[in-house]
Amino acid sequence: MKVNTPEDVSSIAGAGYYIALRVGFAFPLEEVNKLPEPWVEHYTKLGFMLQDPVIRWIYGNTGATRWSEIDAPDPLRVLDQAQTFGLRYGLAVSYLDAGSNGQRSFGHFARSDREFNDEEIVALNDYVTMRHRQKAPPTNLTAAELEALGMVKDGMRLKQIAHVLGVSEGAVKQRLKNAKSKLGAQTSAQAAAMVKEFGLL
Repeated sequence: MKVNTPEDVSSIAGAGYYIALRVGFAFPLEEVNKLPEPWVEHYTKLGFMLQDPVIRWIYGNTGATRWSEIDAPDPLRVLDQAQTFGLRYGLAVSYLDAGSNGQRSFGHFARSDREFNDEEIVALNDYVTMRHRQKAPPTNLTAAELEALGMVKDGMRLKQIAHVLGVSEGAVKQRLKNAKSKLGAQTSAQAAAMVKEFGLL
């Protein structure tokens, strides 16, 4: 079994899912929340995150586990309450980059009818790992490209950037074009926002 698209994920996790990619100090670079809206509102209103045994497992482990296999206190009965919103069976997936500055990506997936089987667990674990790697910051941006993007982020216009750097507008355009290509960005502003999110600026 291979999971390649959000539609594939939805077909396995019929009750909903949440994926956070490349969580930095506090926020993910990207998140996808397909959990039932009433559950999201209930969870947020009651401040479950800090007491959620699934979140505690995710931040203390790597790999994948069924919610039913998480042996952690649940004083607020988060998992019991999730069942009343159709999230009866669940899976937690956690991936962490190697190294001291590693970023974590994770997902939790839910069904209402049965436990996730081993094949589905492997497929969803592989999917989170693949999406984590796809969101890796590029390593081939040059210092000159990053410098120009930093000036774009600061709201400077092309003519101003060229003047400050002591180069032609054409040279600045080429740096920004190269950066956009490496990042897969449509505009210079989007490219600047992406490198900021990656922590490269």
